[in-house]
Amino acid sequence: MAEVGYFSIVLALVLSLYGIIAFLMAIRTKNQALLGSAKGAILAVAFLSTVASLILIFFLMSGDYSIKYVYEYTSRDLPGFYRFSAWWAGNSGSLLLWLFLLSWYTVVVAYSRKGKLMAPYASGILLFNSAFFLFVLAFLTNPFERVSGWYPGAIVSAGAGMNPMLQNPGMVFHPVTTYLGYVGFAIPFAYGMTALITKNAGDEWIRITRRWTIVAWLFLSLGNLFGAQWAYMELGWGGYWGWDPVENASLLPWLTGTAFLHSVMIQERKDMLKVWNVVLVTITYVLTLFGTFLVRSGILTSVHAFGSNELGRYFLVFTVFMLAVGIILIVTRSAFLTQGRSFEAFLSKESSFLLNNLVLVGLAFAVFLGTIFPIISEAVQGVKVSVGAPFFNIVSAPLGLALFILMGICPLIAWRKATSKSLLDNFLVPIVLTAVAILDIFLLGIRKPYALAGYGIAVFCISTILREIIQGTWVRQRITGESFLKALFILLIRNRRRHGGYIIHLGMVLMLIAITGSHTYNLDLTKTVKIGETFEIGSYILNYSHLSQRDLGNSRQAVYASLSVYDRHSGRLLGVVEPQKVFYPTSDQPSTEVGLRTTLKEDLYTVLADWQKDGSATFKIFVNPLVAWLWIGGYVLIFGTIFALWPVRGSQSGAHYLRRQDVIEDEVEGVV
Repeated sequence: MAEVGYFSIVLALVLSLYGIIAFLMAIRTKNQALLGSAKGAILAVAFLSTVASLILIFFLMSGDYSIKYVYEYTSRDLPGFYRFSAWWAGNSGSLLLWLFLLSWYTVVVAYSRKGKLMAPYASGILLFNSAFFLFVLAFLTNPFERVSGWYPGAIVSAGAGMNPMLQNPGMVFHPVTTYLGYVGFAIPFAYGMTALITKNAGDEWIRITRRWTIVAWLFLSLGNLFGAQWAYMELGWGGYWGWDPVENASLLPWLTGTAFLHSVMIQERKDMLKVWNVVLVTITYVLTLFGTFLVRSGILTSVHAFGSNELGRYFLVFTVFMLAVGIILIVTRSAFLTQGRSFEAFLSKESSFLLNNLVLVGLAFAVFLGTIFPIISEAVQGVKVSVGAPFFNIVSAPLGLALFILMGICPLIAWRKATSKSLLDNFLVPIVLTAVAILDIFLLGIRKPYALAGYGIAVFCISTILREIIQGTWVRQRITGESFLKALFILLIRNRRRHGGYIIHLGMVLMLIAITGSHTYNLDLTKTVKIGETFEIGSYILNYSHLSQRDLGNSRQAVYASLSVYDRHSGRLLGVVEPQKVFYPTSDQPSTEVGLRTTLKEDLYTVLADWQKDGSATFKIFVNPLVAWLWIGGYVLIFGTIFALWPVRGSQSGAHYLRRQDVIEDEVEGVV
């Protein structure tokens, strides 16, 4: 079966090369039979990638340790859930997953009814991407390679086992969702390049890829959220985002992808920023390849990376090649991307969208520069100089706050040109509410500048979002005579894209509140205590009651400490937390499992750092305010994205009603 799996990869590579040539010839000769053959090659590549994936999964689940990949990433005592997730635990398996996703995405594009004239070009570009991954799997990192010295009938001992840090639900879902986001951005890139190749200056490629872009952004958002949750629960350092190079690599395309999602609205509505949108989609796609390069090159130190490998060179060459192709097409075809209109006033929705884009791209550039600075310093000075979290925090904080200010301004500012009267009418109430909120927060004892700014901007954003929705509901009421709740419900579902965006913004604001609180008023303490002793941190008293050992099954053993948590003021028992160290038979180093007490106000985060034979133990204790709102805000963001994507269903008999609703929505937006 290993030979069948490898042959599937080689055959898929041959068919992908045939498909690329067939697409080129079919486009040139307009031969429909050849075009159909090329589409068949795409389907065959997807089928063969599925065969290879199923065979690898079979080996992982059955525990065939004669396969090197199975030996390196599983063991006999590994639960089935994690055996399956070993598919993407290492280089070759994760690349096979990437190929599997990309090949089926390409099938959907090739056989889509939308954009039939553009689909052959886009399919060929996507197939070229698949060919690269197939080349890597066939010649550089074969997932079906046998263990060195293996021969038929040989008995291979139990596997080396999965890294304990990967044996966590967060690392099961984080890589898959991140890859779905990475692969998804290849589709708008392919259509953007198609628009340049065919000299199509219209918005067709944006309309075709709108949902693809949102879906890719949705999955990348989930990937970052799951990754932050994993880091918070598994690494035991008290935080959720450490500006690790690989963390940054997944953040970068999210930032530029967010900018792209906003700027395409201007092109669709005002026929502007055509060149800028193609540049953005190219940068976003190239950054997904850059992230893959970082993970596999070993050029930067990261707990997320697969280690040094010659794969990095090939990914770097491929990344530079695709970037060069994009730049050449943009430069040579820019004359065809004529802009329909120009900016009429600085105070307009168009300008606020552009400023939003500039801030997002500026933030992405700063993060990118900080991430690759060790490479630059080594090339110039011969010494790697790492850039730590303080640099990223100093740069990202003001840019992030500026981004949220624009998030609050944009919904209430008019298209084309805003008048002084409209600005006063729209912003008076939000500004007053913000000023009152900042004063109240100040009187409550919160005096740190970033905290005041963060909470004040959060109130401003929430008030502008609610004002826009409430005023839109009132206008609809006047037009239709509906009740307030009915008008609100129909207003939301009839323009899902717009109001889904508001829900996404609300989720982002909740995340801002969490980030502000956890970074400005967090506490930490390292304390060594004996059994029976107590110590204090923040509003808590902790009593160390005992140290014990337990069997977790699957040959895992845990050493855990029991800490009783009391309220410092009332003395009331709040609960018990049990931080622990888990020992795996396949690893010399134990894994950290934090003891966590979480509320909407704050997290009490406890780590068992060390212990002695007499029972004394060293604890790291963190009090992280408002972290729960980070996860709540993240899932509100996800809900808003799904809400925006969800189709509005209506039967043919209801077409007149739907058209009437569209007219009403136009009137509501015009009045608001």
